[in-house]
Amino acid sequence: MRAPDSRFERQEQPDAAAAEAGRVVQTVEPPAPDAPAPPTPRRGRRLLSWIATAALSRAVSAVVPLFLLPVTLSYLGTDLYGLWAAVLAVTGMVAFADLGVGLGLMTRLAPCRVDGDWATARRYVSSAYAAVCGVALPACGLLWLVGGFVPWPALFNATGAAADDAHLVALVCLTAFLLNIPLSLVARVQYAYQQVAVSNIWQAAASALSLPLALGAVFAKLPPIAVIASIAISPLLVNIVNTVWTFGWRLPRLTPRLRFVDGRGIRDLFGLGGLFFLVTLVMVLADNADPLLIAHVLGLASVTAYAVPARLFTQLGALVTLVNQPLWPMHGEALARGDLDWVRRTVRRMTVVSTLVAVVPSTLLVVFGEAFFAAWLPIPIGNRALLLGLACWWIVLAAISPRFMVQNAAGVVRPQLWGYLLYLPLSVLGKLLGLHWLGVWAAPYIAVVIYSLTVVPAAIYGYRRALTLRTT
Repeated sequence: MRAPDSRFERQEQPDAAAAEAGRVVQTVEPPAPDAPAPPTPRRGRRLLSWIATAALSRAVSAVVPLFLLPVTLSYLGTDLYGLWAAVLAVTGMVAFADLGVGLGLMTRLAPCRVDGDWATARRYVSSAYAAVCGVALPACGLLWLVGGFVPWPALFNATGAAADDAHLVALVCLTAFLLNIPLSLVARVQYAYQQVAVSNIWQAAASALSLPLALGAVFAKLPPIAVIASIAISPLLVNIVNTVWTFGWRLPRLTPRLRFVDGRGIRDLFGLGGLFFLVTLVMVLADNADPLLIAHVLGLASVTAYAVPARLFTQLGALVTLVNQPLWPMHGEALARGDLDWVRRTVRRMTVVSTLVAVVPSTLLVVFGEAFFAAWLPIPIGNRALLLGLACWWIVLAAISPRFMVQNAAGVVRPQLWGYLLYLPLSVLGKLLGLHWLGVWAAPYIAVVIYSLTVVPAAIYGYRRALTLRTT
């Protein structure tokens, strides 16, 4: 399904064009650094530079968890660390709390950039912030109102000291996450306006800040909850600074203001974002269910045995995302210009690149992972079969990601939605049986098989559908 063209965008376009024309008559300025780029051939060079920056920033971001893991695992203990991992899985499951508005905003801003339509883009940005704040802030208030009535220890199967901390750990992590939802919109704006390198640096800074904050809490012998809180608030603090810097200096014409909030813009973003919301909802529920399933079938100690290697592979997944996500606005620009040959060519090349990005570090982790964990961590963790399964999972995701970017840029969302709707119940049922019969190592293998039978065919069909819609 292709998302309908925005009536809001069409109606605001003449005013935007007139405003831009007025500025040209009044002044003659050199091209701004964020001005629309030529159609081609600069896309390829920009993409390569973004990939290089993504690799560098992700390498910086990956080092921080490597330093923090032995420190936090030793300081928190196995049970509390497992509880923390389970709570983080819940934050992953509510990643859809912006109802898809951020993804819809990135899709809508791409043609605004191509057309140089700052007025419409500013209204979309202002409307997006209003819509997301209207969701995240009440959700945060509701969490604190009813959080005391939620049986957190039972929810996470926490016992002993971990049960006593379950309520506070959940409130701290979920509050930081909810407050960060509107603040993270700045990254969508940066990607839409193809300031990807800058956005990657800010994301790396968010990870880097958690290192001194967490180590300071440990060396000061603060309570374990303070260590968890220091890591949870790091992205929040960096996004505040990034937002002020981006709208204050880099993209001041897009600064969100209440007077630019428009009801039609909010409805349009919710309409397109609703499709992304459904996909994200099903996807994150499926992808983040493992710690909860393991906790209930095998206990919190097994969650730690799974979560530690899974967290390392999650850094690999973040690198795959950083390599592929710039393709979203770039494909949006190419589709708006009708450059389908470039889209097809780029998808073929990026499939190879994305797969290699996953294969090379995955191979190293599988071969040397057990020895690495034995020398690095204070407790025995590491399972060659589990490492191989996690590697296969991320390689499959990396190989199919470039095709998802084309569908997202075109607003073709229904095929992937149907794929994930099939994947979610089948994977949960399969993992429950596999965990019970085979153990923790079986979870990623079951995910790979079911994903390949449900989501991968849907992704291939959706990619072809997106290109067909652009040629008819």
